[in-house]
Amino acid sequence: MYFRQITSGSLGEHIYILGADGTNDVVVIDPGEAQPALDALQKDGLRCVAVLLTHGHFDHIGGVRALKEAYGATIYIHEADANMLKSNRMSLAVLTGSLVKPAEPDVLLHGGETLALAGLTLDVIHTPGHTKGGVCYALKSERKLFVGDTLFLEGSGRTDFPGGSEKELYHSIADRLFPLEGDFDVYCGHEEETTLEHERNNNPFVEIGRRRGW
Repeated sequence: MYFRQITSGSLGEHIYILGADGTNDVVVIDPGEAQPALDALQKDGLRCVAVLLTHGHFDHIGGVRALKEAYGATIYIHEADANMLKSNRMSLAVLTGSLVKPAEPDVLLHGGETLALAGLTLDVIHTPGHTKGGVCYALKSERKLFVGDTLFLEGSGRTDFPGGSEKELYHSIADRLFPLEGDFDVYCGHEEETTLEHERNNNPFVEIGRRRGW
Protein backbone atom coordinates (compact mmCIF):
# COMPACT_ATOMS: atom_id res chain seq x y z
CA MET A 1 0.00 0.00 0.00
CA TYR A 2 0.97 3.65 -0.34
CA PHE A 3 1.75 5.21 3.03
CA ARG A 4 3.35 8.53 3.78
CA GLN A 5 3.73 10.63 6.91
CA ILE A 6 4.37 14.37 6.69
CA THR A 7 5.15 16.56 9.68
CA SER A 8 3.86 20.10 9.41
CA GLY A 9 3.48 23.33 11.34
CA SER A 10 5.06 24.73 14.48
CA LEU A 11 3.39 22.03 16.61
CA GLY A 12 4.84 19.20 14.54
CA GLU A 13 1.46 17.76 13.57
CA HIS A 14 1.52 14.60 11.47
CA ILE A 15 -0.41 14.31 8.20
CA TYR A 16 -0.96 10.76 6.96
CA ILE A 17 -1.63 9.82 3.34
CA LEU A 18 -2.63 6.26 2.49
CA GLY A 19 -4.15 4.21 -0.29
CA ALA A 20 -4.22 0.71 -1.70
CA ASP A 21 -1.82 -0.60 -4.30
CA GLY A 22 -3.03 -0.28 -7.86
CA THR A 23 -4.85 3.02 -7.46
CA ASN A 24 -3.92 6.69 -7.40
CA ASP A 25 -6.76 7.44 -4.98
CA VAL A 26 -5.76 8.15 -1.39
CA VAL A 27 -7.20 9.36 1.87
CA VAL A 28 -5.55 12.09 3.89
CA ILE A 29 -5.78 11.95 7.67
CA ASP A 30 -5.55 15.23 9.59
CA PRO A 31 -4.18 17.72 7.03
CA GLY A 32 -2.98 20.31 9.52
CA GLU A 33 -1.55 22.49 6.76
CA ALA A 34 -2.57 22.62 3.13
CA GLN A 35 0.66 23.06 1.20
CA PRO A 36 2.65 20.07 2.49
CA ALA A 37 -0.28 17.78 1.69
CA LEU A 38 -0.89 19.32 -1.73
CA ASP A 39 2.80 19.14 -2.62
CA ALA A 40 3.01 15.46 -1.67
CA LEU A 41 -0.11 14.58 -3.63
CA GLN A 42 1.08 16.41 -6.72
CA LYS A 43 4.60 14.97 -6.54
CA ASP A 44 3.33 11.39 -6.41
CA GLY A 45 0.44 11.87 -8.83
CA LEU A 46 -2.24 11.09 -6.27
CA ARG A 47 -5.87 12.13 -5.90
CA CYS A 48 -7.32 12.79 -2.48
CA VAL A 49 -10.79 11.25 -2.39
CA ALA A 50 -11.41 11.71 1.33
CA VAL A 51 -10.17 13.67 4.32
CA LEU A 52 -10.49 11.81 7.60
CA LEU A 53 -10.28 13.94 10.74
CA THR A 54 -9.47 12.55 14.16
CA HIS A 55 -10.78 15.73 15.80
CA GLY A 56 -11.42 19.39 15.12
CA HIS A 57 -8.49 21.31 16.59
CA PHE A 58 -6.91 23.88 14.27
CA ASP A 59 -3.57 22.11 13.91
CA HIS A 60 -5.33 19.08 12.41
CA ILE A 61 -7.80 20.81 10.08
CA GLY A 62 -5.86 23.70 8.51
CA GLY A 63 -5.66 22.09 5.08
CA VAL A 64 -9.20 20.73 4.84
CA ARG A 65 -10.66 23.56 2.77
CA ALA A 66 -7.80 23.45 0.26
CA LEU A 67 -8.08 19.69 -0.28
CA LYS A 68 -11.82 20.03 -0.74
CA GLU A 69 -11.34 22.76 -3.34
CA ALA A 70 -8.51 21.00 -5.16
CA TYR A 71 -9.92 17.46 -5.31
CA GLY A 72 -13.55 17.59 -4.25
CA ALA A 73 -12.56 15.32 -1.37
CA THR A 74 -15.27 14.08 0.98
CA ILE A 75 -14.76 15.42 4.51
CA TYR A 76 -15.35 13.05 7.44
CA ILE A 77 -15.52 14.21 11.07
CA HIS A 78 -17.41 13.11 14.18
CA GLU A 79 -20.66 14.95 14.67
CA ALA A 80 -19.55 16.32 18.06
CA ASP A 81 -16.58 18.14 16.49
CA ALA A 82 -18.24 19.18 13.23
CA ASN A 83 -18.77 22.81 14.20
CA MET A 84 -15.05 23.18 14.88
CA LEU A 85 -14.52 23.12 11.11
CA LYS A 86 -16.47 26.36 10.86
CA SER A 87 -15.31 28.26 13.94
CA ASN A 88 -11.81 29.57 14.68
CA ARG A 89 -12.88 29.95 18.28
CA MET A 90 -14.07 26.37 18.67
CA SER A 91 -11.04 24.95 16.82
CA LEU A 92 -8.79 27.04 19.13
CA ALA A 93 -7.14 28.74 16.16
CA VAL A 94 -7.72 32.12 17.83
CA LEU A 95 -5.35 31.14 20.64
CA THR A 96 -2.45 31.21 18.19
CA GLY A 97 -3.52 34.28 16.24
CA SER A 98 -3.93 32.13 13.13
CA LEU A 99 -7.09 31.65 11.10
CA VAL A 100 -8.31 28.48 9.44
CA LYS A 101 -10.54 28.74 6.38
CA PRO A 102 -13.94 27.29 7.32
CA ALA A 103 -15.09 24.07 5.71
CA GLU A 104 -18.33 22.11 5.60
CA PRO A 105 -18.24 18.45 6.64
CA ASP A 106 -19.74 15.98 4.20
CA VAL A 107 -20.09 12.94 6.45
CA LEU A 108 -20.79 13.11 10.17
CA LEU A 109 -19.37 10.12 12.00
CA HIS A 110 -20.83 8.57 15.13
CA GLY A 111 -18.33 5.79 15.78
CA GLY A 112 -18.70 2.18 14.74
CA GLU A 113 -18.67 2.84 10.99
CA THR A 114 -16.59 0.88 8.51
CA LEU A 115 -15.33 3.07 5.67
CA ALA A 116 -14.31 1.69 2.28
CA LEU A 117 -12.10 4.36 0.70
CA ALA A 118 -9.19 4.34 -1.76
CA GLY A 119 -9.20 0.55 -1.77
CA LEU A 120 -8.85 0.41 2.02
CA THR A 121 -11.20 -0.55 4.83
CA LEU A 122 -11.00 1.59 7.97
CA ASP A 123 -12.96 1.12 11.17
CA VAL A 124 -14.04 4.25 13.04
CA ILE A 125 -13.65 4.19 16.84
CA HIS A 126 -15.16 7.05 18.85
CA THR A 127 -12.59 8.07 21.47
CA PRO A 128 -13.76 11.19 23.35
CA GLY A 129 -11.58 12.78 25.99
CA HIS A 130 -9.25 15.09 24.08
CA THR A 131 -12.34 16.48 22.37
CA LYS A 132 -15.94 15.28 22.49
CA GLY A 133 -15.74 14.07 18.91
CA GLY A 134 -12.34 12.45 18.88
CA VAL A 135 -12.07 9.32 16.73
CA CYS A 136 -9.39 6.82 15.77
CA TYR A 137 -9.15 4.95 12.48
CA ALA A 138 -8.11 1.28 12.50
CA LEU A 139 -6.68 -0.18 9.30
CA LYS A 140 -6.80 -3.77 10.42
CA SER A 141 -5.44 -5.27 7.20
CA GLU A 142 -2.15 -3.44 7.77
CA ARG A 143 -2.30 -3.40 11.59
CA LYS A 144 -2.15 0.40 11.62
CA LEU A 145 -4.04 2.61 14.06
CA PHE A 146 -4.33 6.37 13.54
CA VAL A 147 -5.11 7.95 16.90
CA GLY A 148 -4.79 11.72 16.49
CA ASP A 149 -4.24 13.23 19.95
CA THR A 150 -5.96 10.44 21.88
CA LEU A 151 -2.86 8.36 22.60
CA PHE A 152 0.87 9.02 22.57
CA LEU A 153 4.01 7.08 23.37
CA GLU A 154 3.60 6.42 27.10
CA GLY A 155 1.17 9.32 27.27
CA SER A 156 -2.19 10.69 26.23
CA GLY A 157 -3.77 13.80 24.80
CA ARG A 158 -4.46 16.97 26.73
CA THR A 159 -7.79 17.23 28.48
CA ASP A 160 -7.70 20.87 29.61
CA PHE A 161 -9.29 22.29 26.46
CA PRO A 162 -13.07 22.73 26.08
CA GLY A 163 -14.71 19.33 25.71
CA GLY A 164 -11.80 17.51 27.32
CA SER A 165 -12.17 14.95 30.09
CA GLU A 166 -9.50 12.83 31.76
CA LYS A 167 -12.00 10.14 32.71
CA GLU A 168 -13.50 9.94 29.22
CA LEU A 169 -10.04 9.75 27.69
CA TYR A 170 -9.07 6.95 30.06
CA HIS A 171 -12.11 4.91 29.06
CA SER A 172 -11.54 5.63 25.37
CA ILE A 173 -8.03 4.18 25.61
CA ALA A 174 -8.63 1.40 28.13
CA ASP A 175 -12.06 0.26 26.91
CA ARG A 176 -12.01 1.00 23.17
CA LEU A 177 -8.41 0.87 21.96
CA PHE A 178 -6.69 -1.63 24.25
CA PRO A 179 -9.31 -4.37 23.63
CA LEU A 180 -8.57 -4.38 19.88
CA GLU A 181 -7.39 -7.83 18.93
CA GLY A 182 -3.64 -8.21 18.49
CA ASP A 183 -1.02 -5.54 18.14
CA PHE A 184 -1.10 -2.39 16.00
CA ASP A 185 1.43 0.19 14.96
CA VAL A 186 0.07 3.39 16.50
CA TYR A 187 0.44 6.61 14.52
CA CYS A 188 -0.07 9.67 16.69
CA GLY A 189 -0.99 13.24 15.84
CA HIS A 190 2.38 14.50 17.10
CA GLU A 191 5.71 13.06 18.17
CA GLU A 192 6.86 9.51 17.54
CA GLU A 193 4.85 6.40 16.84
CA THR A 194 4.34 3.54 19.27
CA THR A 195 2.56 0.20 19.37
CA LEU A 196 -0.65 -0.77 21.07
CA GLU A 197 1.02 -3.59 22.95
CA HIS A 198 3.67 -1.24 24.29
CA GLU A 199 0.98 1.12 25.56
CA ARG A 200 -1.03 -1.70 27.11
CA ASN A 201 2.02 -2.53 29.21
CA ASN A 202 3.63 0.87 29.78
CA ASN A 203 1.15 3.74 29.59
CA PRO A 204 1.22 5.69 32.89
CA PHE A 205 -1.98 7.62 32.17
CA VAL A 206 -3.97 4.41 31.95
CA GLU A 207 -2.32 3.03 35.08
CA ILE A 208 -3.25 6.18 37.00
CA GLY A 209 -6.84 5.81 35.82
CA ARG A 210 -6.95 2.24 37.06
CA ARG A 211 -5.62 3.26 40.45
CA ARG A 212 -8.27 5.95 40.70
CA GLY A 213 -10.95 3.37 40.01
CA TRP A 214 -12.24 5.06 36.87
